[in-house]
Amino acid sequence: MKLVSGGVCAAKGFTAGGIHCGIRKNRSKRDLALIYSEVPATAAAVYTTNLVKGAPLRVTKDNIVDGKAQCIICNSGNANTCNANGEEIALRTCEMLAEKLKIDKKDVIVASTGVIGQPLDITPIKNGLDSLIADLSPDGCDRAAEGIMTTDTVKKEVAVSFSVGDKVCTIGGIAKGSGMIHPNMATMLVFITTDCAIDSAMLQKALSSDIKNTFNMVSIDGDTSTNDMVAVLANGMAGNKVITKEDEDFATFMKALSTVTVALCRMIAGDGEGASKLLECKVTGAKTEQVAKTVAKSVICSSLLKAAMFGADANWGRVLCAIGYSGAEVDVDKIDVAFASSKGTIVVCKNGSGVDFSEEKAKEILLEKEIDILVQLNEGEKSATAWGCDLTYDYVRINGDYRT
Repeated sequence: MKLVSGGVCAAKGFTAGGIHCGIRKNRSKRDLALIYSEVPATAAAVYTTNLVKGAPLRVTKDNIVDGKAQCIICNSGNANTCNANGEEIALRTCEMLAEKLKIDKKDVIVASTGVIGQPLDITPIKNGLDSLIADLSPDGCDRAAEGIMTTDTVKKEVAVSFSVGDKVCTIGGIAKGSGMIHPNMATMLVFITTDCAIDSAMLQKALSSDIKNTFNMVSIDGDTSTNDMVAVLANGMAGNKVITKEDEDFATFMKALSTVTVALCRMIAGDGEGASKLLECKVTGAKTEQVAKTVAKSVICSSLLKAAMFGADANWGRVLCAIGYSGAEVDVDKIDVAFASSKGTIVVCKNGSGVDFSEEKAKEILLEKEIDILVQLNEGEKSATAWGCDLTYDYVRINGDYRT
């Protein structure tokens, strides 16, 4: 695996762009993004588990039932959720874009993000399509990444190259997500492109398997969104033998996909609304993978622990507390806890009890921007990792007037 530049445009045959069309009041912020493959691609997607789903998700799910798509369009500033004409707006967007790109309207993945329950006027999208298509370019990933942002403070993009047989393939992605993020899935939108040749069934299998250890292990605030979606387009332009089964090539593709998604998970968690720190909880020594995941999620979701990390307070009791109510079957008298960062590692708990440690050293470690919470259960060989962020005053400030 090799990190490369270009994000969703790194793979052969993909272009992207982003413009301000007028959905958002701030004209300096792009609010409409497009990713386009010059040839039809296999497609796969996963969606929020929330019973309330944005209209674009329902339209996209129907569009790619055949496992094919050629482009992704996404607006920010309005979620197009809980609107009486939501599906009509999403469908019309697909129709208008397809007509201009001269592709089938069913080959469009459509997404929206922003305020829920606010009517979406299709006029800005309609009037902006020509400019959006004109903005498509091989170096347009940055503009597309900006076009899908809401309360995000940084653009999130990554790409890696890898080999399948004697062919070099590339996979890249962009993401948005800062608040209303909680397993399973979140108010995150993730769009991934690859020039690797893989059939739609295996692409869906790869994505559905990957999210269990990546996006479903991210939590910012405990709220599961209505609009989150992860979509992948694979256009096959790398020229490798098509992946149709679980073989060595599929394992290589899975590793490349995971490299991209883990990187995006870390970016999303580190850019949580109001966050000042990325938290990564690594659980080892579990009896089963499910126990490890349950413990990691519970720790990363603890509001008390998140607040302690904001204050650089090595309050390890909050880690034990979160494990205790997680529902996982663990022996609390065997648990070890440590905190780590670029400033070092400090053990704060052994066998479920506190140990003497330097508060000064602990604070130095916890003042860093990236904090590891290390939990050793000492009961087995399984492990899991979850990502989150600290809880700050700014989270309330941002969400206190999000709509108004």
